[in-house]
Amino acid sequence: MELFKPDFGLIFWMFVAFAILFFVLWKWGWPAIMKGVEGRADLIDKGVEYAQNAKEQLDNARKQADSYIAEARKHQTEILREADRMKTQIIDEAREAAQQEARKVMEQAQLSIQQERKQAELQFRNEVSALAVDIATKVVRGEMTDEKAQSRLVDSLLDDMEKQN
Repeated sequence: MELFKPDFGLIFWMFVAFAILFFVLWKWGWPAIMKGVEGRADLIDKGVEYAQNAKEQLDNARKQADSYIAEARKHQTEILREADRMKTQIIDEAREAAQQEARKVMEQAQLSIQQERKQAELQFRNEVSALAVDIATKVVRGEMTDEKAQSRLVDSLLDDMEKQN
C-alpha cells in the first residue's frame, strides 16, 4: 500500500520537479505558445478582414455590373427607337419620292395627251378644210357654168359679209 501512501520525500521531489517544469514552461514555453496563438489569431483576423474586403469588392463589382447592364439596355432601347424612327422617316421619304415621281409621270402623260390631241385636231381641221375646199371647188365649178348661179353666189356672199359686219 505504499502506492497509496506516498512519503514526504516523494511528495517533496515531485513538487520540486513540478515547480522546475512549471518555471521552464512559464518562462519559455508559455510565451512561445501564446505567440503562436496570437499569430494564428492575427492570421485569422486578417483572413476575415480580407474576406470582408473581397465581399465588399464583389458587391461593388455586382452593383457596377448591374449599372452597366442597365445603361447598356437603356442605350439599346435608344438605338432601337432611333432605328425605328429612321425606318419610318426613310419609308415616308420613299413614299413621298414615289408620289412625286408618279405626279411627274401623270403630268407628262397629260401633257403628251394634250399635245397629241392638239395635233390630231389640227390634222383633222387641215383634212376637213382640204376636203371642204375640194368640195367647194367642185360645187363652184358646177355652178359657175351657169350665169344665174354665179350672180346668186355673189349676192349670197355679199349678204353674208354684211351680216358679219
